[in-house]
Amino acid sequence: MGLMSYATLNDPNYKMLFSDYLRNKRVDEAREVFDRIPYPNVYLYSMMISGYARNCRLGDALKLFDEMPVRDVVSWNSMIKGCLDCGDLSKALEIFDNMPGKNVVSWTTMIHGLMLFGEVEMAEILFRKMPTRDVAAWNSMIHGYFSNGRVEDAVSLFEVMPCSNVISWTSMIGGLDQNGKSNEALALFEKMMCSGFKPTSTTLVCALTASAKVLALNSGVKIHGQIVKLGYSFDEFLSASLITFYANCKQVESACKVFKEKLHKNVAVWTALVTGFTLNGKPENALEVFRDMMKLGVLPNQSSFTSALNASCGLESPDKGKEIHSTAVKLGFETDVFVGNSLIVLYSKCGNISDGISVFMRISEKNIVSWNSVIMGCAQHGCGILALTLFSRMMRVGVEPDEITFTGLLSACSHCGMLQKGKGFFKFFSEAKAFEVKREHYACMVDVLGRCGKLEEAEELVRNMPFEANSTVWLALLGACRNHSNLDVAERAARNIFELEPHCSAAYVLLSNIYASANRWSDVSRVRMMMKYNGVVKQPGSSWVTLKGFRHEFLSGDKSHYLTEKIYKKLDWLGIKLKECGYVPDQKFALHDVEAEQKEEMLSYHSERLAIAFCLVSTAEGDTITVMKNLRVCGDCHSAIKLIAKIVGRKIVLRDSSRFHHFSNGDVGQLTWCNQVVIAAEFLAGKEGFGLIVVIMEITSRPEKAKARN
Repeated sequence: MGLMSYATLNDPNYKMLFSDYLRNKRVDEAREVFDRIPYPNVYLYSMMISGYARNCRLGDALKLFDEMPVRDVVSWNSMIKGCLDCGDLSKALEIFDNMPGKNVVSWTTMIHGLMLFGEVEMAEILFRKMPTRDVAAWNSMIHGYFSNGRVEDAVSLFEVMPCSNVISWTSMIGGLDQNGKSNEALALFEKMMCSGFKPTSTTLVCALTASAKVLALNSGVKIHGQIVKLGYSFDEFLSASLITFYANCKQVESACKVFKEKLHKNVAVWTALVTGFTLNGKPENALEVFRDMMKLGVLPNQSSFTSALNASCGLESPDKGKEIHSTAVKLGFETDVFVGNSLIVLYSKCGNISDGISVFMRISEKNIVSWNSVIMGCAQHGCGILALTLFSRMMRVGVEPDEITFTGLLSACSHCGMLQKGKGFFKFFSEAKAFEVKREHYACMVDVLGRCGKLEEAEELVRNMPFEANSTVWLALLGACRNHSNLDVAERAARNIFELEPHCSAAYVLLSNIYASANRWSDVSRVRMMMKYNGVVKQPGSSWVTLKGFRHEFLSGDKSHYLTEKIYKKLDWLGIKLKECGYVPDQKFALHDVEAEQKEEMLSYHSERLAIAFCLVSTAEGDTITVMKNLRVCGDCHSAIKLIAKIVGRKIVLRDSSRFHHFSNGDVGQLTWCNQVVIAAEFLAGKEGFGLIVVIMEITSRPEKAKARN
């Protein structure tokens, strides 16, 4: 049936059809209806122009505007707004300058547009030139000032405006909060209430957001009371804001109570609760809410997926993360940057950097977080070649690095023994002054130097820092002394730490371990006595695995697990096999003054080995074993696990407090150097248009190669 059957010249419903087409973004069909109207009035012209502009078809809008037989102030204003919506400020100014009979809406629209484009001075000139100003014009200036970070100007203008309304107050409250002045925003909200203004739901959302940021529980509870009193209890956005507020203030039960007051269909409310549970260390509850949300047919958005993936990350559960990933793909979020960034972090933290890289490659519009996440992930997994190659491409596509990028690059150089690369990056970023080089970056550089045995150079760097070193920097140096058994530097570093932080347990433990490795048992006893005297408690080393949603945790020599008998039997069998492979325990890592036989037994039952043995008796042949540990893995366990992976024919991933270690068939490393080159080349050649051979030559021409930590 043809279009004319629906919209003949005499059809009284043609305007409704025209409006429906525009509302549903069917602009070409709307234009067909428009063209069949014999004498369209100015109102219809303005509607068609606005329709074009909303669909970013500025050229068509301008052409139709030029064809108008008669123009009124509404059509001129529509065209100005259309230009601004399509991002053409100069055209908007041209039309505004040529417009006869400007009204207050024209001036306000142009002022708003100038503020939107950051042209604050021009907006101020227009505001001063306005023949008459209504409250909307004043509000537009206030909003514009806040949008451009001009807080004092906004406050000054608000104080002198002749007549304010609730929008003025709401703009002030929201603007102050968004510019880091949440306490001032709450004070202004109180003043507004005392002035007799009735807040809108938007005002209350702004006030609740401010309360959530500064954890002002009493203020938020009062606002909750006003919400009930004013009849806004069932407003979905206020419910979401209340849930977020209570969750931020660690009042999870109150957040749940708000949620349960009615059956919600708004995704923002569900997402607020998922995020609230995750924020309060309850990832299981967060994922349960996410599942319930799906069952009730509430489709998650990018924020919902991000919160659910963060919960999976908290559980260290790649399986649950993969389920959410699958759902995201089905709903069309596969290439979404926010979902993708969360997936990169999830896979990286759960031991699977390869999947993290695959997700990164599929993100359509990568942002700085995407690049930082994948570079940090590669660094944590010892994939230095990939980290540096990705950084090289990041620079080429014009993404400016920040301080997190810098940290990731230094970590990659540290974990892969790339001393010259690390020095080069540190010099480059220190001289570039694109951002402030912080103590954390110096700590990373100290780690780079220390791991490569340059302890004196590392100590010199610490002493020549432009600011006083904190305990983190000195700890990096002390940790390096542990690897290279340098007692002189270690003692100096420890003294500095104890002066800054007398109760730093890590420093006592590291110093004690260095003395133990050198068989200086009297010094070990002295350090332990100091710990006892100062009330410092050593954090016990523990390892854990997550299987089928349950966490199994082990301490060294632990015999409390329900599978203890099978675990120790498997460890005894592994001990025999290790000796057949030529393994000899490195007793310097048994940090107690006992007989050699006892030292060997202590090493055999370190927590990570118990966790691996548990996985061997609890999972199917060929399954990857992923173990998490709260402290650094000792050198003896590193050597033993390398052989265990070969003996059992399994891939073993061990994450300690520093990084991930990958063991497979007797090798160390998630990806070999050659594999990293191939993946990097495929990314650059397949996604960015480089020739494969050129890219491989570029990468392999580097003088340094990644070295696996032994």
